[in-house]
Amino acid sequence: MKLIWAIVQKDDAKALIDALNKREYRVTRINTAGGFLKSCNATVMLGVEDYQVEEVMCIIADNCQTRIKQINPLPPIMEPGEFFVPYAVDVEVGGATVFALDLADFRRL
Repeated sequence: MKLIWAIVQKDDAKALIDALNKREYRVTRINTAGGFLKSCNATVMLGVEDYQVEEVMCIIADNCQTRIKQINPLPPIMEPGEFFVPYAVDVEVGGATVFALDLADFRRL
């Protein structure tokens, strides 16, 4: 058995969970935050048999696409009288970070 942890963008979480539920995978979602942009994420956890890992990875890949997002960087600490002109920066967001861990024991009670 494997425990799969997938850290995905909040925007992708609902579609991912719906796709996993459609294939009868039971999923737990935990809302998390972090990363480069300190943005809201979702950590999706599920226990699967070893032979199901590849199918779950494909479902995650299909539902968690990367995309480009424009952000405005925070201005640095400025001295009085200085002028700062913010400009948008393109960053890549989305996708998933996935961990598949071996389980010694797994029970549904």
